[in-house]
Amino acid sequence: MGAKVYFYYSAMNAGKSTILLQSSYNYQERGMQTMLLCPVIDTRAGAGVIQSRIGLSADAVTFERAQDLLELVRGEHGRRKLACVLVDEAQFLTKAQVYQLTEVADELGIPVLAYGIRTDFQGNLFEGSERLLAWADKLVELKTICHCGRKATMVLRVDAGGKPVREGAQIEIGGNDRYVSVCRRHFKEGKGAS
Repeated sequence: MGAKVYFYYSAMNAGKSTILLQSSYNYQERGMQTMLLCPVIDTRAGAGVIQSRIGLSADAVTFERAQDLLELVRGEHGRRKLACVLVDEAQFLTKAQVYQLTEVADELGIPVLAYGIRTDFQGNLFEGSERLLAWADKLVELKTICHCGRKATMVLRVDAGGKPVREGAQIEIGGNDRYVSVCRRHFKEGKGAS
């Protein structure tokens, strides 16, 4: 049976990084090697660090948008036999990089577990998420809740005063200070956790 590409997606604060770090730990506990990847633009926990909100962290290899991830993984696999590749903030992948990750699974036989947000603060798919939704072998929705108690499926960008921001660049790195996970209804109404 061939290796697969998995896409674990959600709104913010669903525990994606925690689950990624736990998955890596599970492989390592059994003596298997993992490779953790994160985008170079996400430096919230420091360059090349994946950190969860509950305090777990691990070092990762950073990648840029123009980087060939198949070649990056192939090089690392040549140095140490990889059992799994785990990608944090997978929404920032390019279309080409998602294709390269499918080659990691198909050509190198290494499972790829990608974790990311499905849509941006305007309700549009991120490039990496769109391609993963189309090409991943297995899609897994991780759930979190809106302040009203419904399932949160959308992400609202807010300013320093907690007011919704509707315009701006698609990519703006931030955490709970900049983004709130909400249900579709509250996304449409533009309400945060007021």
